[in-house]
This record gives sequence, structure tokens and C-alpha cells, in this order.
Amino acid sequence: MNWDDTGFLLSKLKYNENSLITEFFTQEHGKVTGIIFGGTSKKIKNYLQIGNQLSLNYNSKSVNRVGYFKIEILKAFSPMYFDEHNKLYCISSAMNLIKLLTAESQTNIKIYELIKNFYLILSNKDWLQNYIYWELKLLSVLGYNLDFNTIVNKKIINNKTLYVAETSSEIKVVPDFLIHKDKSIEDFKTLLDGLKLVGDYMDKTILKPNNLNLPISRNQFVNSLKN
Repeated sequence: MNWDDTGFLLSKLKYNENSLITEFFTQEHGKVTGIIFGGTSKKIKNYLQIGNQLSLNYNSKSVNRVGYFKIEILKAFSPMYFDEHNKLYCISSAMNLIKLLTAESQTNIKIYELIKNFYLILSNKDWLQNYIYWELKLLSVLGYNLDFNTIVNKKIINNKTLYVAETSSEIKVVPDFLIHKDKSIEDFKTLLDGLKLVGDYMDKTILKPNNLNLPISRNQFVNSLKN
């Protein structure tokens, strides 16, 4: 089996002294695992930053065996944010979510386009708010639609309008920018509360029922925003 495609690097793991096992989310073949021989060499390893977009040539002797990649860099996104640690953590978190939530070799052009749009979001002033919307869109594309409008009750407390989600065990206030998505939010704590709320939903509703854990990289991203 042999094909050419483009893809975003989701993960890499040292395979032996000179090679890496990598995962890419590709435009035409979905998430694909393959070996990059010589991937630890100085010539290649600088290309292999998580989130970078590469041109791929994939070869495999059969569909049941891990193949190998030949690569060329198309767009080095990650180095653009080496001085912005919050955004680097965000890239790692986003790529790890896609790695965790997608199945091997299932084409999904919407996911590929979401990754491209992700980098447009990072370049904007209100990137954090739009990233939270991006996560919700990712979940929706994967079949986990979280519509806060359907799970909240509107309450007036101390002359303030609050949106509250209630279960038998807890009550949570939902930030209003998750209800009214045309509303721009500058308050950092409100944005952080929204990010945590989406993470809690993923953890309790999607991941734990499938014996999965929220990626460490997402917790690192949230913690980086607190510092």
C-alpha cells in the first residue's frame, strides 16, 4: 500500500535509536500511524514538532502492518509560538484530544479542516474564547453535541442573570458566553471557568464511560493559564 497525503503531527514516540513511531491526522486517510526512519536525526527532528503540517508518503506491505512515512515540512506552526507557552500547551492539548477521540484510518475531512482553523484561532486576540468554541465544535463533529441551552435553567440571583446546570449531585453555573456565543468575553476567570466546564463534560460524559482519561496535556494547558 502506497499513498501521498498531507497531515498534522499528533504524537511521536521513540522507536529505536534512530526512528520514531508517529501519528498524523491526514486529509484523505484520517488518523494514521507509521514509522519515520531517521526521525531522531538533526535534519528531520526539528520538523517533527507536535501540530506541524507535513507532506507524507506512506508505504506499508499490508493493511495489518505498520508502515513507514517519508516526510517533507509544509508548515511549521509550533515554532511560531515558542515564546508563548500558553499557546504551545494549547497546541499539544488540541492534538492530543484529536489523537484520543478519533479512530485509526477513518477519513474525516471536517476534523482536518478543524485543525487548519485551529491555527487561525491562535492568531486572534480573543483566541482563548474561540478555542473553547473549537473544542465544542470538535465534540459535535465526533457526535458528542454539547448544547448548553438545553441543559441550563435561567435564574435571577442578586439582580444578576445566571445560567445553572443541575444534576442530582451538583449545581454548576455556566458562563453566559457558552449560551450566547456572539458575546465577547474579556474576563479571564470567566473564560477559565468555561474551559474547565467543557473539560469536565468530556471527562465525565465521553472519556470515563470508555475507560479513558482526559489528556495530561489538557490539564497542563489549564494550569499554564493560571500562572
